[in-house]
Amino acid sequence: MSRQGIKVTLSKKDLTKIKHFLEYEEARVIRRCNILNALHLGYGIIEISNLLQVHRNTVRNIALTYNEAGLDSALYDEEKSGRPIDFDDRERSRIIAMVCSDPPKGYYRWTLYLIVEQAIQNSLIDQSISREQIRIILQEHDLKPWQEKMWCIGKINEEYIKRMEDVLDVYERAYDAKNPVICIDEKPVALIADSRDRIPIKKSGDILKKDYEYKRNGSVNIFCAVEPKAGRYINSVTQKRCGSDFAQFLKSLTFEYSSVDKIVLVMDNLSTHKMKSLTDFYGEEEGTKLWNKFEVHYTPKHASWLNQAEIAIGMYSRQCLGDGRMGTVENLELQTKAWNLRTNEKKIKINWRFTKKKARKSFLYKLPH
Repeated sequence: MSRQGIKVTLSKKDLTKIKHFLEYEEARVIRRCNILNALHLGYGIIEISNLLQVHRNTVRNIALTYNEAGLDSALYDEEKSGRPIDFDDRERSRIIAMVCSDPPKGYYRWTLYLIVEQAIQNSLIDQSISREQIRIILQEHDLKPWQEKMWCIGKINEEYIKRMEDVLDVYERAYDAKNPVICIDEKPVALIADSRDRIPIKKSGDILKKDYEYKRNGSVNIFCAVEPKAGRYINSVTQKRCGSDFAQFLKSLTFEYSSVDKIVLVMDNLSTHKMKSLTDFYGEEEGTKLWNKFEVHYTPKHASWLNQAEIAIGMYSRQCLGDGRMGTVENLELQTKAWNLRTNEKKIKINWRFTKKKARKSFLYKLPH
């Protein structure tokens, strides 16, 4: 199995075709043939990326396309109409909702081909759609249904609607520096270290080489907070994610926002995300006083997509954690601090576009009496 969990096994027929293509095809097709051949031989995605000087996402996409649709689709691009993606928010929401539900019977996971087929078959869109358009829509929401089981839309009952609309009301508020809206969530991180030292770069242009054997040094937790409309990110490393860690993280937020009137907090309804965690750790009086500095709003169950901290976690994971080989808590803390600093200098805001009005149109629910 190729590393990072994508297995590619070329048939004898496809191996023969690739051998022929390597002699007569254009450079782009030859490069893709080499990628498939390397995957077939068991090379990992990052290793192939380094050896062939291609982006790791290119390697991953070619592997997925081959497994989904065969050799021709992996080697040759679909014809492009030249028309930009112009699906409205309602159509996008329908597609996202479908992908976040169970796939049809007979399928374990969603694939790009299956999503296209079902979107057209179920009349979720008023026009045709390509795999590339689906890929971009999913990418905007950081969804990869072919890699893992996805979160799903919870049952749209009265409680779900009430909490969803409450959170969406918060997101629609005008920016208020004295009452900042902050979304928080947690992410477990495995501490993975190289078994042997990486081969140093001797001259400009050389590729950094590392061994694919590694060792585990346990795991830690990352508390992630984001102020979407200000483009401010706060990530903090803790040994665990128990109530005491949550209590200390909330207190650190009050230090970061010491001059505000109230911190408007959006988070999921985890058992530790309660005032009890603060009173147990700081005592009744101090814990209650600290909790009262927040205006708390909980997302519904099975609604992680409503928490903008999920978007921030995706950014942090891709840009800072990378292949995950941080090795030690100290190194993870150092890299996280550096990422926070650089990202906050850029003030990258999150443009949340899913409103309460769009939710009513997308999910077609009746308002509770």
